[in-house]
Amino acid sequence: MNKLAEKHIVVGITAGIAAYKSIEFIRLLRKAGACVRVVLTESAQAFVTPLTLQAISGNAVATSLLDPQAELAMGHIELAKWADVVVIAPATADVLARLATGQADDLLTTLCLATRAPLLLAPAMNQQMFAHAAVKANLATLKARGAHTVGPNAGEQACGDVGLGRMAEPSEIFDAVTALLHRENDLAGLVVSVTAGPTQEAIDPVRYISNHSSGKMGFAIAQAFAERGAQVNLIAGPVVLATPANVTRIDVLSAQEMHRHAMALAKQSAVFVGCAAVADYKMAQVAEHKLKKTDAQDTLTLTLVKNPDIIASVAALTAQRPFVVGFAAETQNVADYAQRKLARKNLDMICANDVSRKEIGFGQEQNALSVFWPGGQADLPQASKLTLARALVDLIITHRNKTQSAVNPKE
Repeated sequence: MNKLAEKHIVVGITAGIAAYKSIEFIRLLRKAGACVRVVLTESAQAFVTPLTLQAISGNAVATSLLDPQAELAMGHIELAKWADVVVIAPATADVLARLATGQADDLLTTLCLATRAPLLLAPAMNQQMFAHAAVKANLATLKARGAHTVGPNAGEQACGDVGLGRMAEPSEIFDAVTALLHRENDLAGLVVSVTAGPTQEAIDPVRYISNHSSGKMGFAIAQAFAERGAQVNLIAGPVVLATPANVTRIDVLSAQEMHRHAMALAKQSAVFVGCAAVADYKMAQVAEHKLKKTDAQDTLTLTLVKNPDIIASVAALTAQRPFVVGFAAETQNVADYAQRKLARKNLDMICANDVSRKEIGFGQEQNALSVFWPGGQADLPQASKLTLARALVDLIITHRNKTQSAVNPKE
């Protein structure tokens, strides 16, 4: 059976000269057995007609935000729930800007906010427009939020210019949709546990020891695994982040709590990723009441003891041991310290990042990783944390499969 058979695909068409190519794209989807619903913006109707698209798609074309023919006259909600993927082809500079700022002033932009389905964008515009800093920033914002892209291509444009900005060909967009929907489920059945964020170690009832971790990288990794159908457990320290779709979240405060949940879930997991910035030490004795400052006291001595080493504890499991991935946030000698940690803690893989760099340090939207495993390494250049997470998941799955093949060569 074709990979797109019975898949629900919403195709959004905006006002670009490349709109005519979307007719062939829809024909390819229908030929593959997909169910297609078309959303046509008002301006796009100057390029292609609803009647043509209705004939090609086999369904009525939606053009209005409040469609009296739709369920409860709320077409954006109906389509948002129906879609397995939303494709915008062509995606003009205008729609990229409106999506990046979260506008919901027509049916297409509104359903994009209302759906949990992945979004695939096929940008198409004049080469000078595509090179503009505003367009690049909008596209980067959308990618950081999880949008996927295909194209644009370089070549001669309708205006006579030559350069990057031509919409990808219908067959390329079709292949991108197929890969995206297939990728959505290729890790189905795989159980993954991820730790994220900081921990808080109480000093007294009102004070604690912690760090600057935002949890964004760990949450991105959880999302990247979930996007591909994995069953994901996310053990989160105290952060203010939304739980990614299809992820089971366990909130904790202290390293001791995180350790307890991590050890229980690790034994049920095929992959364990320790991305949390766990406090190395905690109070030997938490004060029962708030510690008071006195005029005679210029210094305060706290007695600290080591917290359990979560990633080392997971890696030390002899039965039901998962593939273990650690993180090393360093400010100097990043590669050296990471490789030592990889060997010392018996990890399968470690991801090192230089948190002394302001643009990729704690709390930033972007990151860069150097990934090490026994006998190899790969550098993931600076990008949004979700983009990095998706690339990292590819590396993890590739090397986990190699490890399994080495252990069980006949399987």
